[in-house]
Amino acid sequence: MPKSPAPAPPARTASAPLLTVAGGQLVAAPRPSPEKAVRVRERPTPRNPYLRLLATPGARAFTAGNLIARLPMGMLSVSAVIMIAGSRGSYALAGAVTATGLAATAVVAPFTARLVDRHGQARIAVPATALAVLGSLALVLCVRYGAPAWTLFVAYAATATTPNTGGMSRARWAHLHRGDPAALHTANSFEQAADELCFMLGPVLAATLCGALFPEAGTLVGAFLLMTGVLIFAAQRATEPPPNPRTHKTTSPLRTPGMPALLAVFLATGAVFGALEVVSIAHAGGAILALQAAGSCAAGLLYGSLRPARNVRRRLLLCLAAMTALMSLPLLAAASTASLPVLALCLLLAGAATAPTMVTGMTLVQRFTPSGQLNEGMTLSVTALLGGVAAGAATGGWLVEHAGTVSGYAAPTGAAALALVIAAAGACGWRRRGADRAQGNPA
Repeated sequence: MPKSPAPAPPARTASAPLLTVAGGQLVAAPRPSPEKAVRVRERPTPRNPYLRLLATPGARAFTAGNLIARLPMGMLSVSAVIMIAGSRGSYALAGAVTATGLAATAVVAPFTARLVDRHGQARIAVPATALAVLGSLALVLCVRYGAPAWTLFVAYAATATTPNTGGMSRARWAHLHRGDPAALHTANSFEQAADELCFMLGPVLAATLCGALFPEAGTLVGAFLLMTGVLIFAAQRATEPPPNPRTHKTTSPLRTPGMPALLAVFLATGAVFGALEVVSIAHAGGAILALQAAGSCAAGLLYGSLRPARNVRRRLLLCLAAMTALMSLPLLAAASTASLPVLALCLLLAGAATAPTMVTGMTLVQRFTPSGQLNEGMTLSVTALLGGVAAGAATGGWLVEHAGTVSGYAAPTGAAALALVIAAAGACGWRRRGADRAQGNPA
C-alpha cells in the first residue's frame, strides 16, 4: 500500500506564539496581531508651496549657502564707495571705480557662467570666487596704504569673476524640478524674493559696519561671507546639475530664437530700476528705496504661492503692463504733493509689479535656453539687467540735474513702457516660433 502523505504542519497564524530560549528556559511570547502592529506614518506633504520646495532633498543646504553668498552682492559696491570716498575725499573717484567694476562684470560674467555650464558649478565657482575675494582684499590694501588711483580700478575690476550665485541656484532648481512648471514657478519666485531681500539688507549692513567699526569693515565682511557661502553652496554636490561639455554643435544662448528680444526686455527693465533709484535718492534720500524693495519682495512671495497661468508670454505682457501703470504712481505723487508718506506708499505699490515681472522673465529664459547652458543664459539676462541699470541711472541723473526730480520720475515710467513695447513686438516672434510649445507648454 502506498504511504499516505504526511500531514502538513499547521499553518502559523498571526496569533501563534514566538518561541525562543532564554537562560535555559523555553519562552513563549505572543505574536502581535496585524491590527496591533506598529504602523509607520508617512510625513504629510506640506501645503505651503515654499515648504514643499524646501522639502526637496538637499535644497535647504544649498539654499543656505546661496543666501550667505548672495548677501554681499548688495554690500560690496556700497562698501567700496564709502571706503574710497572716505579715504580719498572724492565721490567721483568712488563712483568711477564701482562703474568700472560693473562694466568688467558685464564682460566677464557670461564667460564665467559658460565655464560653470561646461565644467560644473563647484569646479569653477570656488576658484572664481577666490579670485574675486583677492580683488576685494587688494582694494582694501590699496585704499589703506594710499596706492595710486589706477590700482583701485585694477583691484575692483578683479571682482568681476564673482559667479552668479543666483543663477546657479536657479539652475539647481531647474535640474531638480525639470518637468514641473508649478515647482519652478515657486522656485523662481523664491529666488527673486531672496534677491530683493539681499539687496535691501546688504546696503544697510554695509553702511552700519563701515560707520560703526572702520571704513574697510564692510568690504572685509562682505568678502568673508561671499567665500564662505560659495564654499557651502559648492559642497552640496548631490543637487548640482551635471556639466555639459561643449561640442561643435553647441551655440551661444544669444542665438536661441526669442532670446535677443527677451534680453532687450531685461535691458529696459534694468533701466526702470536704475532710474528709480537715482531719482528717489535725489528726491527723498536713499532710505525710501527700501519700501520699493519690500513691496517687490512681498509681491514675489505672494506671486510664487499662486498657480501660474500656462501662457507665459501673455503673463509677461500683463506683468509689464502692470509695472508701467504702477511706475506712474511715484510720478503722480511727486507732481501733485510734497508729502513723503504718499510718495513712500506709491513706491511700495510700484515695487509690487517688479518681482512678478522678473520671475516671469526668468521663466522664459529657462524655457528658451538649452538645459545644459542655463547658467550662461541666466547670466546673460542679469548682464542685460545691469546694463539697463547703468543706462537708467545715467538718464535719471541727467533728468534730475536738468529738469528736476519730479520730471526725473518720468524716466522709470518711460523705461517700463519701452519694455512693454519690446515684449509685445517680440511676443509675435515667440508665438510664431513656438518656443514655449517646444518645451511642452502653450505659448
